[in-house]
Amino acid sequence: MAEVKLIGVWKQFGNFTAVKDMNLEIKHGEFMILLGPSGCGKTTTLRMIAGLEEPTKGQIYIGDKLVADPEKGILAPPKDRDIAMVFQSYALYPHMTVYDNIAFPLKLRKVPKQEIDRHVREVAEMLGLTELLKRKPRELSGGQRQRVALGRAIVRKPQVFLMDEPLSNLDAKLRVKMRAELKRLQRQLGVTTIYVTHDQVEAMTMGDRIAVINQGVLQQIGTPDEVYDRPANTFVGSFIGSPPMNFIDASIVEDERGVWADFGEFRLKLLDDQGEVLREKNLIGKEAIFGIRPEDIYDAMFAQIKIPGENMTRAMVEIIENLGSEKIVHLRVGDITFLGAFRSESKVKEGQEVDVVFDMRKAHVFDKGSGKAVF
Repeated sequence: MAEVKLIGVWKQFGNFTAVKDMNLEIKHGEFMILLGPSGCGKTTTLRMIAGLEEPTKGQIYIGDKLVADPEKGILAPPKDRDIAMVFQSYALYPHMTVYDNIAFPLKLRKVPKQEIDRHVREVAEMLGLTELLKRKPRELSGGQRQRVALGRAIVRKPQVFLMDEPLSNLDAKLRVKMRAELKRLQRQLGVTTIYVTHDQVEAMTMGDRIAVINQGVLQQIGTPDEVYDRPANTFVGSFIGSPPMNFIDASIVEDERGVWADFGEFRLKLLDDQGEVLREKNLIGKEAIFGIRPEDIYDAMFAQIKIPGENMTRAMVEIIENLGSEKIVHLRVGDITFLGAFRSESKVKEGQEVDVVFDMRKAHVFDKGSGKAVF
C-alpha cells in the first residue's frame, strides 16, 4: 500500500490547459474516485500518476518516492512506479488463455513457474475464474473479461491500482453487480485505488472519498455524504445527485418575521441560523441562487413539516416520470420550473395543481457571481 500525492500539478497541451494546479492526497488503502464530465482532466490526471503523461509542472509522489517533477528532470517510467492499471477496454491478449493473461505480468518479471501457478490460481479463486482458466477471451462474457483484466492487475500485488472507467462497457445490470464486487475486492486487498468515472452513481456507491473535477480544476473533495449534503458550488450540486439539484434565482430579503428567499412568484422563509449566515455575509437585499434537491420537495399530503406561507407553495404539475419507487414530478409556478421527487403513493396527475413543501433544513444558497456555496 502507498499514499499518492499530487502537489501543484499542471498539464498543458500547447495552449490548452487540461489540469490546473491539482493538489490531491490519496491515503493508504483508500478508494478515491476522480469524478467529472468528459474532457474535465480526470483521465489525464490518472495518466500522469501512471507515468503515461508527463506533468508540465508540479510533483507526484507514490509512497515516499518522488516519481514526477519536471523542474528536477524526474520522470519515473510506469514499470518503476509499482502500479497496475485497468482500462475501459479490457486489453486482453486474444491468443492467450485466461490463465496466461493473468500470469503474463509475472512471466515478465521472471517469477518461478510454481510461484506463478500458485498466484494465478489464488487470484482466479478470488474472482470466480477457476473454471474459465483454459478459455480464450473471445469465449467470455463482458463481465468475465473485466474480471480477467482485474486479475491481471491484482496478481502483480502493486502498491496502487489505477482504474479508468473499467465498467463503462458493461450493461446496466452487470455494472451494478461489478460495482459491489470491485468494492468488496478493494476492501479485501486493502490496496490504494484511484478510480476514474463520469458516473456519479458509481462514485457515490464505491468511493471512500470523491474528487470532483471540472475543466481541469479540482472543485471539491470529500466523502460521498459530504459532496452530496454540502456541495462546494453549483457545479458540484448539479453533478452529484440524480435528478440534479434545483437552482432558482432569488432575492434575499428580510422583514419582521425573518429572512426569506423571494422568487417573485412565491417566497420561502429560511431558518434562523441560515438567515444569520446571510446577514453575516451581507447578502440581505442581494441576488443569490437558491438550491434544493428534488427529494427535499414533497407532496404536501405526505410532508411532516407544513408551514403555510413559509415553506409551501402551490404548483402546476407538468410532467410525471413514474419510476415505481418514486415519481419525478416536473413543477411550475409562473415562469419558475423545478423538480420534486414524490413518494410513489402520491396521487398527483399531470395538469393539476398540488401543494408542495420545501424541506428548508436541506436548502442551499449559492453566491450569484461565483457559484460558491454560502451554506
